[in-house]
Amino acid sequence: MTRKICGWLSTALNGLSGLCIFVGSCLMAFMLAAFGWLVFGRYVLNNTPTWVEQLSLVLICYIVFLGAAAGVRENTHLKVSFICQAMPAKVQWVLRLAVDLAVCAFGVVMFFACLELMAFGWDTKLPMLQVPESVRTLPVAICGALICLFAAARVLGRLERKEASEDAGIAPRSGIGD
Repeated sequence: MTRKICGWLSTALNGLSGLCIFVGSCLMAFMLAAFGWLVFGRYVLNNTPTWVEQLSLVLICYIVFLGAAAGVRENTHLKVSFICQAMPAKVQWVLRLAVDLAVCAFGVVMFFACLELMAFGWDTKLPMLQVPESVRTLPVAICGALICLFAAARVLGRLERKEASEDAGIAPRSGIGD
């Protein structure tokens, strides 16, 4: 039963990570089109659309933070692993679990700190876009929640694999991307 739940959860989280990458990619294409409009407006129409720069700053926040959250799930962030790899298998497992727990805690702090920042900036409007400043900090809060979710799933996966390997009497294997 636990294996089915972990399989379903892994599939759902992979889909969520893929959605983050897809949305980030679409926003990147939209930002490219907006810059195309900026160049066209400036040099052809001689009427520069000034809102493009502010919009691009907001879009970059969404692109970067959605990509960062997906990077936690896909395990594509830069890391120094030679120290961990030099340790015995059991110590490696404990170190990887500790790192996953620390990343999860970071996601929680990031989420709640950004919720507070969003509440603080809700009444301030972004120039030229006339939307709340909190629109720029929303992706950071989303990223924190997703980082927490993805790291917690990795912790559960590590614990589930360790439990399964102990039941079978074999040494725990590393997870995909470890």
